Amino acid sequence: MARSLVEAKQRVQHCSICGNLTDADPCEICGDEDRDCSTICVLGDSSDVVAMEKTREYHGRYHVLGGVLSPMDGIGPEELRIGELLERLRDGKVREVIVATDPTVEGEATALYLARLLNPLGIKVTRIARGLPEGGDLDYADDATLVRALEGRRVMETDS
Repeated sequence: MARSLVEAKQRVQHCSICGNLTDADPCEICGDEDRDCSTICVLGDSSDVVAMEKTREYHGRYHVLGGVLSPMDGIGPEELRIGELLERLRDGKVREVIVATDPTVEGEATALYLARLLNPLGIKVTRIARGLPEGGDLDYADDATLVRALEGRRVMETDS
């Protein structure tokens, strides 16, 4: 078992394109020509890629920052893979950046920082919606969650 752990540590690396953890460079997602290269979903950590992929709904590319802004912990823009993100946007193929950082103070600060940085480039910057979980009960939701759920509301489509 110890040998397997050592071998895994030696083989696992960060993808040179997206920053996701992988045993091949580029990773399987970046190497997939069928994925939509006009959309990049920006995430805080590699574990977030796994969560997004489990939905089977997102078919674009990813960019893993390697954390979120946290001045209290000494994590500024220089410690994250923001420069690499900007480099990926230079070729003009990306039309939308989806910011999918966690809805924490640090995640929100990172999302706002990225929006301010990317909007002048003429790239559409969107944020994933937040709100009530499926099967959730309004009685147990906090005020902030209810506000976010209201802000992220959508028109209901009917088949009639």
